[in-house]
Amino acid sequence: MKKNRVKLKKIRLFSREISAVPFFFAYLQEFVTLTAYLSFTKALALYYYFNGVFEIAHFTIWRLPMIWILLTLLYGLLKGGREISKKKAMDKSSVMEVLLIYTLIGFLIVVPRAPHAMGMEPYQYGLVLIKSFSIFIAWMMGFHALKHLPVSLYGVLDLSRVLLGMLLGVIVLHEVLLWNQILGLTLVVFGLMALRFKVFGKRKAEEKAEGSDVTSSENAPEGSRTKFVLLAFGSCVLNSVSALLDKILMKDISSSQMQFWYMLFLLILYSLYVVVTRTKIRKEAFKNGWIWLMSIMFVIGDASLFIANADPNSLITVMTVVKQSACFVTILGGKFVFHEKGIAYRLFCASIIFTGIIFSTLGV
Repeated sequence: MKKNRVKLKKIRLFSREISAVPFFFAYLQEFVTLTAYLSFTKALALYYYFNGVFEIAHFTIWRLPMIWILLTLLYGLLKGGREISKKKAMDKSSVMEVLLIYTLIGFLIVVPRAPHAMGMEPYQYGLVLIKSFSIFIAWMMGFHALKHLPVSLYGVLDLSRVLLGMLLGVIVLHEVLLWNQILGLTLVVFGLMALRFKVFGKRKAEEKAEGSDVTSSENAPEGSRTKFVLLAFGSCVLNSVSALLDKILMKDISSSQMQFWYMLFLLILYSLYVVVTRTKIRKEAFKNGWIWLMSIMFVIGDASLFIANADPNSLITVMTVVKQSACFVTILGGKFVFHEKGIAYRLFCASIIFTGIIFSTLGV
C-alpha cells in the first residue's frame, strides 16, 4: 500500500512538472512513462494525469497561432482512433457495455475539473443537457441504423452530417462560405463518397462469397427499411445540432464546465437506460482495454474540440470539414489493425479529402 502511495505521489508531481510544456508534446512524450503506474492505480493515475493535462490546456493552448484548426484536426484524428477501438471493443463486449463503461471512465477522467465546472447560468445547464440528450439519442439511433442497413447506404447517409454542419453554420451563425471553402467541401464530399461506394461495395461482395447474410437488410420490407433510413438521418441531424450547441455554449463557458456537465448528463442518461431496460452489464467488460483507450481518446478529443469552439475566430463551416481527417486513421487502422486490402485506393480517396481540407483552411 505504501508503495502505491509513492507511485501516486510521483504521478501528482509529474502532472505539475509538465504544466509549462505545450499540450500536445506533453501528452505524446510522457504518456508512455505514465503507463508504468497504471497497473494497480489505473483510475487514480488517470485522475491526476488529466488534471495536469487540462491545466496545460488552460495556460498554454492560446499561445499557438491558428490553434483551433490544429485542435479540430486532433479531434478528427482521435475520432478515427475511436472508430477502430470501438470495433475492437465490441468483439468482446456488447454495444451498451461499451457505451456505458467508456462514458463512465470518461467522466471519472474529467472529475478533477469539477471545482472549475461550477457557476454556470441555469439556461446553460439546460443547453448542456440538451446537447447530452442529443448525443445520447444520436448514438442509439446510429447503432440501430447501422445494424439493420447496408453499410454502403449508411455511409452515404452519414455524409449528410458534413452538409448539415455547414448549413447550420451559414444559417444560424451567419458564417460566410468563401470560394475555397466551397471547393474544399466539394472535394471532401467527393472523396468520402468515392471511399464509401468502392470500399463497402467490395466488402459486401466478399461477405457474399463467404455466405454472409449481409444482404438480409436489403431484402427487408420497404417500410422497415425506411424506418432505419430515417434513424440514420436523425442521428446525423442530432450530431449536427450538438456541434452547433458546442459553438454557441463555448462563447460563454469554459471547456472544463462544458465537458464535466456534458459527461455527467450523458452518464446519467445511459445509466437510466440500462436500469429501465434491465440491460445486463458484465464485470468482464470493465477489463476490456479497448474501452479504456476509447475513453482516453474521447476525453482528449472532446476537450480539444471545446477549446477550439471557444476561439472567437473559429468557424463551424471549416471545423466540419477538418473533422473528416478521421478517415486517415480509419484507413490506416484498417490496414495495420484489421489487415484489410485495397489500401491504395483508400489512400487515393484520402488524398482527395486531404486536398479539400487544405483548401477549406486557406485564408482563415
